[in-house]
Amino acid sequence: MLNDENISEINGTVEAITFHNEANGFTILEFSTEEELVTVVGTFLNVFVGEEMTVYGNWVYHQSFGRQFKASSCERRLPNSAAAFLRYLSGGAIKGIGPSTAVKIVEKFGDKTFDVLENEPLKLTAIKGISMAKAVQFSDEFKKQFAIRETILSLGAFGLTSEECIKVYKKFGGQSFSAVSENPYVLCREGINLGFVRVDEIANKINPSSPQSHRLNAGIIFVIRHNLGNGHTCIPRNKLTTPCANLLAVDAETIEIEIDNMIDAKELVCVKVKDKEYIYLPSTYNAEMAAAQRIKILQKFPPICANAPESEIELAEENLGIKYEEMQKIAISEALQRGMFILTGGPGTGKTTTLNAIIWIMERQGLHVTLTAPTGRAAKRMSEVTGKEAKTVHRLLEASFTPDEQHTFARNEQHPLDTDVVIIDEISMVDIYLFDSLLAALPFGCRIIMVGDSNQLPSVGPGNVLEDLITTEKIPVVKLNEIFRQSGNSMIVNNAHKIINGQAPELRRKDGDFFHLERPNPHDVASLVQSLYAERLPKTYGYSPLFDIQVLCPSKKGNLGTINLNRVLQEKLNPHDFSKQELNLNGRILRIGDKVIQTTNNYDIIWKKDDKTEGTGVFNGDIGIITEINHRESVISVRYDDRIAAHPFETAAKLDLAYAITIHKSQGSEFEAVIIPTLFVPPQLCYRNLFYTAVTRAKKLLITIGTVQTIEEMTKNNNKAKRCSCLKYFLKDT
Repeated sequence: MLNDENISEINGTVEAITFHNEANGFTILEFSTEEELVTVVGTFLNVFVGEEMTVYGNWVYHQSFGRQFKASSCERRLPNSAAAFLRYLSGGAIKGIGPSTAVKIVEKFGDKTFDVLENEPLKLTAIKGISMAKAVQFSDEFKKQFAIRETILSLGAFGLTSEECIKVYKKFGGQSFSAVSENPYVLCREGINLGFVRVDEIANKINPSSPQSHRLNAGIIFVIRHNLGNGHTCIPRNKLTTPCANLLAVDAETIEIEIDNMIDAKELVCVKVKDKEYIYLPSTYNAEMAAAQRIKILQKFPPICANAPESEIELAEENLGIKYEEMQKIAISEALQRGMFILTGGPGTGKTTTLNAIIWIMERQGLHVTLTAPTGRAAKRMSEVTGKEAKTVHRLLEASFTPDEQHTFARNEQHPLDTDVVIIDEISMVDIYLFDSLLAALPFGCRIIMVGDSNQLPSVGPGNVLEDLITTEKIPVVKLNEIFRQSGNSMIVNNAHKIINGQAPELRRKDGDFFHLERPNPHDVASLVQSLYAERLPKTYGYSPLFDIQVLCPSKKGNLGTINLNRVLQEKLNPHDFSKQELNLNGRILRIGDKVIQTTNNYDIIWKKDDKTEGTGVFNGDIGIITEINHRESVISVRYDDRIAAHPFETAAKLDLAYAITIHKSQGSEFEAVIIPTLFVPPQLCYRNLFYTAVTRAKKLLITIGTVQTIEEMTKNNNKAKRCSCLKYFLKDT
């Protein structure tokens, strides 16, 4: 089947299934060959005890369990004897046929069992207990099993992995091969998401005569999706034609004709703003337009205003022990009286104390206030500063995943949230899809208060929600600018405000909480990062390297990127030790005691708190410590604060070392001490907002290591990449 001379193959029978994940097919098998019993690890869909197959892959050595076979693909065969049929059916291959029924079927039909199941199922009714309906059900299930196998076998021949074949089958079912044969470019579609260049190669093999329109369609959508990855919700038509023509090696006129055809077929949406055309994917257009429409409805039918007399604010001051400045009082009053309100400001300007007064007064007036934030760490920090429960937006909206791993929310227009007020922190991190979903779940008459720092990085996903909402001037905004006395002595706070104003930060002082260490050599920077992180800061300040100190890098790559610094810091703090279990993920080592970060939301991960309460869900940005690696059960246990979560091995790719993380990943978090390498920053990452975001993550101590020149270049460069969005125009269009 495979020509790669480095690939091995083994033939045998499935003896036992040690582990199987239904969602992605990750499986651990006990596999019997003529010579021995082998452990096989790989991706298999609907595998059953008794199956005979040829498995292709490589032999690997497992630290705890010795030699294993890591499967890359397989060929599955029908059992060829009555005894093999019995074993296969008894293993649960067909829903509804257990061991006793399997015995009756095989005794009755012997070597013709599978022919009866496939072609003459009504003969099964001769067996007592099998009705006509059950006979048809057994036959349909049997055919389904082999449709899945046929998909994996047929598409695997064109280079698709088992995981990719499973995605195709989930989308097209028994018609998978015919769907791909007719139009190979369906492999680019959402839910499968193979890269265009690779699919182009597959198309030339599987159907060279596929209509050109299929290829043009896929290429245009690929370019638009690439721009979504850069934060744009749409792309100007005049900037779409050239990259598409270059990718597809056709002339601009051909692209223009295909774009028009796709617009007519509603595969793309064209929006005209000031005589300029913008091209959207329908899902992104629907999210941006729906968000604008919902905002207009909220403004047209505002909630009954809460009272905001001066006496209420004075009472809040008395109970909270805080004297509010004039702009804070204006913010409190606006929040109480408006249906939608934005509170923004930099570090040390009193956003948190203002927010606490708003919550206190609203709850005193009998309103149900719900707190939320886009990430787990941001929600945790919101809970800490307010003393109230805060949930991630995904958790608040009761998110789950569809079979093709897309989000769906139980809370929506038909099943809205049960609350009077939603306060969302770190709104700058929210992309247009999540913002639209949150607005859709607001009940009629609900207030929404959005809190954030408009100078921080925008969302990772498409959209520029906070900036668009502010610039449209359709929603009340209060920006807090005054640095309060308790923060005025902080060089972190003062320098953050200088940076965002384009002024060089003060780097000469040695008696504050912001220090710069000049090091022009990257090797020296890495060495000093290691020394400060592992030895000097813990010794001088009593900080824990695992819990208090965080290295923030502009980039993943290079000598001063997260990949290399994590390797350096792991070697220093948690080196290889035969007494510690570890997991090798294609050369990336995770071991007990490592500091790790979850890089995506996973709502199925099970956790247990120290008080024995249980729940599910680990979120993008959660940082924890590996406490156990159980190879027999294929589980990594990670402690996140007061809970321990169990990560199956097949999700381990979503765990990264977290001694050093990117600045983008740090959004919504705060750390006692932050170390930032500032040398040889890639040009596309050498800009003001990125540096400002990193600086504002530090609570008590910030150290930059590199050159003053790099810091000044980042501070001066305010040419952040502009995001293309029409939300502000949709809001202005009345």
